[in-house]
Amino acid sequence: MEKWTLIIKPKTSWFDLHLKDIWTYRDLLLMFVKRDFIAVYKQTILGPLWFLIQPLLTTIMFILVFDKVAKIPTDSAPPALFYLSGLVIWNYFSSCLNKTSVTFTANAGIFGKVYFPRLIIPLSNVVSALIGFAIQLTLLLLLIAYHHWVLGINIQLNTYLIFIPFLLLLVAALGLGVGIIISSLTTKYRDMVHLVSFGTQLLMYATPVIYPLSFFEGKYKLFILANPLTPIIELFRYSLLGVGEFNPWHLLYSTLITFLSLFIGVLIFNRIEKSFMDVV
Repeated sequence: MEKWTLIIKPKTSWFDLHLKDIWTYRDLLLMFVKRDFIAVYKQTILGPLWFLIQPLLTTIMFILVFDKVAKIPTDSAPPALFYLSGLVIWNYFSSCLNKTSVTFTANAGIFGKVYFPRLIIPLSNVVSALIGFAIQLTLLLLLIAYHHWVLGINIQLNTYLIFIPFLLLLVAALGLGVGIIISSLTTKYRDMVHLVSFGTQLLMYATPVIYPLSFFEGKYKLFILANPLTPIIELFRYSLLGVGEFNPWHLLYSTLITFLSLFIGVLIFNRIEKSFMDVV
């Protein structure tokens, strides 16, 4: 009698997720992470230096436009550190969202040939984006040290630094959850891809990347707070620069929205993956 090491069965319900298969295929996840990193920078001259060039140039542009011209306050923080601290979190979120939102359409060729847990692909995108985040966070820390020790600007780190790993988890979960929801919709509605590209750019202006939360009052402040990224960026700035607003209830709201999005995303992704090859 033959003994099979793996038996593939059809999923019978919304909650038939087979999440333990992700751990079984962890080597494949790491292989996809390596593939993504090499594929992007293999034939470039500067390679991973683009992780530094992009936020530096964007920060300089923000200083010229929003600090020098528009005179938008930065809560007494040095403008370079204020803008870069927002960009570090925002770039990680947008990278997770944009990559995971094309999971089905970009990997249809692989999905149609061999079995593996489909959730491995979006998870690998989130993990590979951590490389860029780590490089940009290092740049931010170096600039903080430069402002403190060379320019003599008093920047006090505080105990809220312990929240940074949790904030990173929230950003990854939110990008993954929203991304796989959109990816599931793109199997039938291809124009969602264009909506994501355009919508991500607009979303940045509804997030306190180029302005502090204290810049708004009343209904406008409530609108900005409705964005689950707002408490994350505000606490990230508060922990590193000592500026911004931190409200634990706002962070709780962000946490609930994030994991609700991830839960719904995984359920929809699990439902769509059975039949997406018929419509892609």
